[in-house]
Amino acid sequence: MQHQDDHPSIPRRLAFALLGALALSACSPSDHNSSAVALGGAQGKAGALLAYEHELRLSLPAAQIGPRLEQTREACESAKFGACNILRLEQGPYSAQVILRIAPEGVEPIVGLASEGAQVGERITSAEDLADAVADVQRQQQRLKGQQQRLDELAARKDISVSDLIALSKEQAGIENDLQALAQTAAGHQRRLDTNRLTLNFLPSDGAERGSSLKRAFSDLPNNLADGTAAALEKGSHALPFLIMAFPLALLWVWLWRKFVRRPAPRNH
Repeated sequence: MQHQDDHPSIPRRLAFALLGALALSACSPSDHNSSAVALGGAQGKAGALLAYEHELRLSLPAAQIGPRLEQTREACESAKFGACNILRLEQGPYSAQVILRIAPEGVEPIVGLASEGAQVGERITSAEDLADAVADVQRQQQRLKGQQQRLDELAARKDISVSDLIALSKEQAGIENDLQALAQTAAGHQRRLDTNRLTLNFLPSDGAERGSSLKRAFSDLPNNLADGTAAALEKGSHALPFLIMAFPLALLWVWLWRKFVRRPAPRNH
């Protein structure tokens, strides 16, 4: 009888153990970290001409910001995660920023490298529609190429004069310059469409920047007081001549007012 009572408790214990294991696996830190830094690249689909930009704020201990910035820079310059170019690199005493342009498939791995062990803050993804800009460039290119073809036909005529040929050559040179400028603009549009702009802001998580700002404010207090006093004296010196001129004018006005306005009242006989 004792054995019959123990058998039903065995499946119950196994069920509790299984539920506990599932709960622990669902709350594992690794899962939270991996989902917190997920930021993939993007590219326009179905013919959409969209230029994507991402911005991410990462909080790290102040001592780790410099090395992490250097790792991110090296990964970009060595094309570790695909074609990549540094657009801006700024490093202060306790914070840093890197702006880069990278292929869409490289956004997620380079973000993973930069955000390893960091606290992920604000994440922004935006897209600019370049369809109108691309179409405008194409229209200008077609128009200029049509003009260029007509000028080439005129220049090929045998009865053209030397003066007309010189004028045509100048117009041809101007059109060629305009076409080259449009080609550079079109290449810039295509580069923005093929890559993503990524901005990584590294901020201290240990309050080092706030402490440094407070310390700097106290250390600059004497200089700020001296600068403020000098500025006040300088402004006062500009107003001093007006005060000197205004004082005798005020006395004259009071004297005239007393003489002509405040006349003595007539006496009653």
